[in-house]
Amino acid sequence: MQRAFLIRNGFALALLASVASANAEQLPDFTQLVEKSAPAVVNVEATTSDTAASAQGDIDDQDIPEIFKRFFGPGGRPPHGGGSGERHSLGSGFIISADGYVLTNNHVVDGADEILIKLSDRRELDAKVIGTDKESDVALLKVNATGLPTVPIGDSGKLRPGQWVVAIGSPFGLDHSITHGVVSYVGRSNGGAEQQYVPFIQTDVPINRGNSGGPLFDLAGKVVGINSQIFSTSGGAMGLSFSIPINLAMDAVHQLKTKGYVSRGMIGVSVQNVSEGIAKSKGLSDAQGALVAQMQPDGPAAKAGLKVGDVITSFDGKKIYESAQLPPVVAMTAPGTEANVGVVRDGKPMTFKVKIAEMPRNGLSQEFIANAPAASSGSSLLGLTVQDITAGMRQQLGYSGQGGVVVTDVEGAAARAGLSPGDVILRVGNKPVNGVSEFRRETANVKAGSTVLLLVSRQGQNQFVAISVPEK
Repeated sequence: MQRAFLIRNGFALALLASVASANAEQLPDFTQLVEKSAPAVVNVEATTSDTAASAQGDIDDQDIPEIFKRFFGPGGRPPHGGGSGERHSLGSGFIISADGYVLTNNHVVDGADEILIKLSDRRELDAKVIGTDKESDVALLKVNATGLPTVPIGDSGKLRPGQWVVAIGSPFGLDHSITHGVVSYVGRSNGGAEQQYVPFIQTDVPINRGNSGGPLFDLAGKVVGINSQIFSTSGGAMGLSFSIPINLAMDAVHQLKTKGYVSRGMIGVSVQNVSEGIAKSKGLSDAQGALVAQMQPDGPAAKAGLKVGDVITSFDGKKIYESAQLPPVVAMTAPGTEANVGVVRDGKPMTFKVKIAEMPRNGLSQEFIANAPAASSGSSLLGLTVQDITAGMRQQLGYSGQGGVVVTDVEGAAARAGLSPGDVILRVGNKPVNGVSEFRRETANVKAGSTVLLLVSRQGQNQFVAISVPEK
């Protein structure tokens, strides 16, 4: 009995050893990748005088989205230089050409008086800024040297969730630290306007302060991204890291070299996600696409025939599932080219050929806003009380558009949908409302159990709001 147990136990141990050996063979070995690519990864030390830093304005922690903290840690700022009258930021970068061009993040060198590049062979070289692009958080530097080691550039467009990736950088100043993980998501929006044109690569690679600006490699040893942001509640790695796709970064490099700035495409629309309520009210089969909430008068989209209320489902052959996908693909389209834009209007699929315009150089496209006669009226089923807009109201609300009625009170269904006093209702369904009488007419036939779609202007931004009317 004891012998049988030993035989079975020995078999189990042998089986476990065999499984462990097989698993070990399946795991990637990063040693050759590191030996080949690490020499081209550099430290970037940027020195900024307190005077220059103050001129940029202090940033409160509350002004930085909690979900995204740059690698300077909480506050997103470089640490003080120990009372020396200077601030030092430590980041990473990588050499993209043997004659001394270095790529890093804009936020690592932003406002710097001096930039020092430390090479893997311990040489220290002064660097000058060739150009920066705040919107993509890319900075191109140049050192006076030749024959430098370089990294091979990959194709971030081929990345897929689940692929192994490797980061090399200097977290907390620890040179050439290697961390690895997998691609978690491709094309992630950061949820804010600052980098709305960057479709981030999300990974679970552990990266920390000092990794910022360093390369993200695929298993072929090619750079596929620039490490830029992390999700953190503590300032350290939490398995949510975000990298700028190298295809976008290299396009920025080319433009910075040739013309000193980065141009982006625009079509002159502001979009929002399609909620279940909006999809139901518009007769859509699913809550996908980018709903056009505002349009620039005489902008590219308007000239092509698009209308407010259209749902953009594709752009130049790329499927659009949510509104955050649209700004990056439009921005990366060269101004002057034409793109086919697929939309759904009143349940019917349509295609428009839109000529892409160049986005204004301030990095933000023109804000598109939709003037008016006074009385009070409401819709009890919707839970809304509205009033015609006076000149004084327009000034107070910062509303300079045509038509609409201002919301003075909300309750019930309207309150649940998120409407607030001060909102300006521009449309009920597809019908514009230019005063209380028109609002009353368009809401007269609202029935219990229905969904009513309103176009609302709030602080100069248009958005669609679906109000679900409860059953009696």
